[in-house]
Amino acid sequence: MIPIKTPDEILAMRKACRVAAVILDRVCALVAPGVSTYELDQAAKGFMDELGAVSACYNYQVGRLRFPGYTCISVNEEVVHGIPSLKRVIRPGDIVSVDVTVRVDGFVGDNARTVLVEPVAAEIRKLCEVTEESLYLAIEKARAGNRVCDISQAVEKHVSKHRFGIVRKFVGHGVGRGLHEEPQIPNYGKEVKNLLKPGMTLAIEPMINLGTHDVVDSGDGWTYVTRDRRASAHYEHTVLITDGDPEILTKAG
Repeated sequence: MIPIKTPDEILAMRKACRVAAVILDRVCALVAPGVSTYELDQAAKGFMDELGAVSACYNYQVGRLRFPGYTCISVNEEVVHGIPSLKRVIRPGDIVSVDVTVRVDGFVGDNARTVLVEPVAAEIRKLCEVTEESLYLAIEKARAGNRVCDISQAVEKHVSKHRFGIVRKFVGHGVGRGLHEEPQIPNYGKEVKNLLKPGMTLAIEPMINLGTHDVVDSGDGWTYVTRDRRASAHYEHTVLITDGDPEILTKAG
């Protein structure tokens, strides 16, 4: 069952997502050579405190593991769920995927962006451009009367033209009171045929690799890296299905 938000819940989602967007913008602006991912994470925590939010990923539990960061920060070959660390210092040529997920008044806002730290190789720049383009093509399909697979196919069609690898292990998802709600939203395939209806709120998030789509656990139980250790890009927005155009709830400004 895909939750349909009430008008009051939609207002609460808008608030949470605005906060998530502001924090993502602020953290991304701090990405620079010499800065550690731990420093970025601590800055995010400060912004959350300032704006009345709490991290939705801090202490998130899977099995016996609890996520130790306030944000997920993944660098280069790291695909998702990178643990912020003093040892991971950003260098010129890196790409840094910042995933900010916050809870405000009981509702979750979720967004992510990959930041390029110049000078970046042309093929990696193209990877990021195509991944971001695929996100907006997917959002265009997030309309009442369409199906989840229309979102999936929009990503797959665009990315496949450029022969990049579409991550299969991790997918987009519904979001609201819970960080992960129904439906799952793959970035490929035609299998998920749930009908989209006004009031649904979806986290659409292409995760695209320069090479193979295969990912493996880096060994810490959280961070997944590309099997071939080539770069990965990640862009995400939380989107509201309306009676008309999709509304990007995490759109900056």
